Amino acid sequence: MRGTTTSRPQSGEPPVVLDWVEATNPKDRVLMGTIARRRAPLGDHAIWHPRPKRTEKIDLLEEQSAIRVQELIPLRYARMSVSPFTFYRGTALIMASDLATTAVSGIPVQCVGDAHIANFGIFMSPTQHLVFDINDFDETLPGPWEWDVKRLVTSVEICSRDRGFDAATRRRAVQECIHSYHESMDMFAKMDNLDVWYANLDVEKTLQEYSKSGMPSKTLRKAVQKALSKDSNHAAQKFGQMVKGEPRFRSEPPELVPIDELTGYDLEGPLDVTIRTLFERYKNNLYADRRQVLDSYHRYHDAARKVVGVGSVGTRVWVMLLSGRDVNDALVLQIKEAEESVLERFVGHSRFATHGERVVQGQKVIQTTSDVLLGWTSMTTPEGLRKDYYVRQLWNGKGSIDLDHAGKEGIINTARMSAWALAHAHARTGDAIAISAYMDHGEIFDNAIVSFAKQYADQNELDYQVFMDAIKSGRLPCAK
Repeated sequence: MRGTTTSRPQSGEPPVVLDWVEATNPKDRVLMGTIARRRAPLGDHAIWHPRPKRTEKIDLLEEQSAIRVQELIPLRYARMSVSPFTFYRGTALIMASDLATTAVSGIPVQCVGDAHIANFGIFMSPTQHLVFDINDFDETLPGPWEWDVKRLVTSVEICSRDRGFDAATRRRAVQECIHSYHESMDMFAKMDNLDVWYANLDVEKTLQEYSKSGMPSKTLRKAVQKALSKDSNHAAQKFGQMVKGEPRFRSEPPELVPIDELTGYDLEGPLDVTIRTLFERYKNNLYADRRQVLDSYHRYHDAARKVVGVGSVGTRVWVMLLSGRDVNDALVLQIKEAEESVLERFVGHSRFATHGERVVQGQKVIQTTSDVLLGWTSMTTPEGLRKDYYVRQLWNGKGSIDLDHAGKEGIINTARMSAWALAHAHARTGDAIAISAYMDHGEIFDNAIVSFAKQYADQNELDYQVFMDAIKSGRLPCAK
């Protein structure tokens, strides 16, 4: 791909934007990867030293919170305060600002932007097959592939610490993760372009391979069972209820609040009108066949504000309840606010007109198979501020890995699969041959990333303590 990324900034200077022009000849692409390795030696990726003037990172959290729904900020901080791992999940902006000071090869891809291990999971493809892939794209933007790798591998170290694993197990987990990425990228570099594009991590086949090799797969099997039960009808049953013969969302504040209980939103007119307008604009951005599907769900019943995730808490997220043939044929859509990517201040602005389109177009090129109803929309507030959103089915066979209760093999297997999915995303959107050549055939790059992960996990614990002190002092509000 042709895109932008950043070089390693000099002391105190902002990152420099580079323009990467890919070669078409495989030999030239190998050469370009080798040249990039000379510019940013593999061992440099092991280095993490906080800059002497590293600003207090809590400022970045407050900066994000300032533009979000204020009544939800205490809940955001409460979810982040559970452990260093939940804190890490909510601090993609902090890590992006730190990664901008580290070595960069200069080879761009469509970055995930927040590629931690909890942002990978199971999906139902349009052909009704379960696949394992990336499941969060809010921060996606063209940028340095190393940033995604470092965020993923570091998350494996932090998650393993959170599970109480010993040092040897933690090291094995991060080694397996980066080895899987390296091995997968080498494989993609040898494949034809269409073969790379169509490759996928079929969950059933993966389970069969684990069984044959004797590797435990209890964690993945639980996720599969969960995914098979998650569709719009089940979402309507879980989050809805019948009121005078009509489906309505339950009231479970602050996590789920029907729109008729909300006041004070800065959008055009009543919330009911606003959400209907967002929906109509979203439909206009879809292909005709997708619009035809939506038109078959002609009955609108209700909408609500929903809280999702950890880092996303405070963004405006709406769920919309529709029905088709009858009330038992439900469609639950999620309309989620799309903010500026955490990468933008370091790698440049998105080329798309809205952040909703940035998220959707990024997801479509990164993910093996995307939701057929994925689209974007936007509105302008009375003050003239544009609010961007992307839309998808709330549940379409999504299954999350239960990292809180996963054993050693469960974490390691998830780390392997996540690394495969990340390498696949990078191979689809970047130069797999150049990236493979850059990493070379030895273990220097892998060992450097393992070293970085341990050092940055230590830094994350220090930042977490600063965060907890800010809560205790009253600087940051935190729900009880």
